[in-house]
Amino acid sequence: MAHPHIHPFLLTTLKLTDTKTSIMNKLLSSFLTLCFLVLVFDTPTSNATGRNMVDGIFLPSQKNEQPYRTGYHFQPPSNWMNGPMLYQGVYHFFYQYNPLAPTFGTIVWGHAVSHDLVNWIHLDPAIYPTDEPDISSCWSGSATILPGNLPAMLYTGSDSTSRQVQDLAWPKNRSDPFLREWVKSTHNPIITPPEGVKDDCFRDPSTAWLGPDGLWRIVVGGDRDNNGMAFLYQSPDFVTWTRYENPLAAADSTGTWECPDFFPVPLNSTNGLDTSVVSSGSVLHVMKAGFEGHDWYTIGTYSPDRENFLPQNGLSLSGSTLDLRYDYGNFYASKSFFDESKNRRVLWAWVPEKDSEEDDIEKGWAGLQSFPRALWIDRSGKQLIQWPVEEIETLRENEVKLKNKRLKSGSVVEIEGVTASQADVTISFKLEDLKEAEVVDTCSVDPQALCTDKGASSKGVIGPFGVLAMASKDLKEQTAIFFRVFQNQKGRYSVLMCSDLSRSTIRSTIDKTSFGAFVDIDPRYDEISLRNLIDHSIIESFGAGGKTCITSRVYPQFLNYEDAHLFAFNNGTQSVKISQMSAWSMKNAEFTIDQTVKSAT
Repeated sequence: MAHPHIHPFLLTTLKLTDTKTSIMNKLLSSFLTLCFLVLVFDTPTSNATGRNMVDGIFLPSQKNEQPYRTGYHFQPPSNWMNGPMLYQGVYHFFYQYNPLAPTFGTIVWGHAVSHDLVNWIHLDPAIYPTDEPDISSCWSGSATILPGNLPAMLYTGSDSTSRQVQDLAWPKNRSDPFLREWVKSTHNPIITPPEGVKDDCFRDPSTAWLGPDGLWRIVVGGDRDNNGMAFLYQSPDFVTWTRYENPLAAADSTGTWECPDFFPVPLNSTNGLDTSVVSSGSVLHVMKAGFEGHDWYTIGTYSPDRENFLPQNGLSLSGSTLDLRYDYGNFYASKSFFDESKNRRVLWAWVPEKDSEEDDIEKGWAGLQSFPRALWIDRSGKQLIQWPVEEIETLRENEVKLKNKRLKSGSVVEIEGVTASQADVTISFKLEDLKEAEVVDTCSVDPQALCTDKGASSKGVIGPFGVLAMASKDLKEQTAIFFRVFQNQKGRYSVLMCSDLSRSTIRSTIDKTSFGAFVDIDPRYDEISLRNLIDHSIIESFGAGGKTCITSRVYPQFLNYEDAHLFAFNNGTQSVKISQMSAWSMKNAEFTIDQTVKSAT
């Protein structure tokens, strides 16, 4: 079974989920992420694009017939999807795609290209199951640019016995900036499951990095006896790989690790770094792993001479409420890559559906990508910051502003003048008196459970206050993204951020699980800011400048997106002030089909 993922500029690995059948059934949109390392291959190859399946590429029907389809988030034209990379100034997105149905099935690598991470051109699928090492499906992987500017793709193949192996492919024609055709190495499979690892629990090779000793390194996700780990492999030539005696990272009782990612981040900078940069006094490393439906990460130091990664502050990848996550909502199988054109690290993730499989079949599509995010380390060095890439601002129009607006207890104020179903909204709240904040021992509480227990309709003292998105005029349907301030017995304040989906739709078949996390800010000195990217059935929320992120899928009953409304609200007993707000309607991104596509001719 496999998990799909999408990621820009790099290929993210396909995930095969053996522990959660229900999640598997929802893998309606996978994505691969490609990272590039430099190496030259002179080995025999086989064609990666043998088309023995239906390859129809069709643009979706009109928006009024598809109210849940997004306007500026990447989605496959139809059916089931999945990943990306940068080559000769062109961003490539490779994704897990079922060309036969909008459900999980035999997976090929869908392919789209972009010059700006906003507007996309759909191409024919890049890699099909053709040979024994991937005959059942072509799962997730990562790209590395090898010496000589050669993109090399490592990916997980599922063979005729459903064994997960790691395969290699590269472009057939490097002079084509769209890289339309790919070939596979006849050395495949280049890596097979190690002893003690189940055949279906070994997947998702990472982007490679080059060590000071001249050896390439990758990690592959897996587990032994339900203990998740990132297996470390080394190679002198990118073809022959040897497993290192110890995993680079591991944790007990987490199940299989999926889509592991490992990369450096500079301190005191918003820039990104090439994956091969080693740790130093000013550089740390991030280890990310996906399990239990979430992407967890830890920050630490990496010593390539000892192949040792040491997390800081005692934090691990155990899946506890104290561990760090990229996003505390519906966000999985992410992949990052270094975008050297803008000296930044970019993160993209798969956002699965939360309606039923029957709904997906009726829609004719399933799954989408989060909007690409720039990624860097916070000034404290304790966590990562995420923020939509700047290119998104090209879609903004018709700005609406609001300043110094007081929200009294019980206030609900409509934000008019924007297309509420497709908007970018930034808002900052200023608090006045914190002394009466509710007392909660936040060190021992699960923030998601707290958001469920104290939702938007539960009156507090300082909060809940925030935004009601994708709301009906009568507010019977609404998605509340809000904050609430607590203090512990010692007077230390905590800020809770929630995405309350309990009233997001009156439809009974939708998963309306609420999400929540604490935000690392001190409300005595800092205003509390919130940014929401609203796009029909997805809302990406960024608290405190990207310190805490929550992504939600919503499916309100009202079918005409013109009926959507946007409000600011305060359900706390104390007033709060909107110090400033800017909201923009968002234009549609352009999604077109290349004229060379087989089904377009």
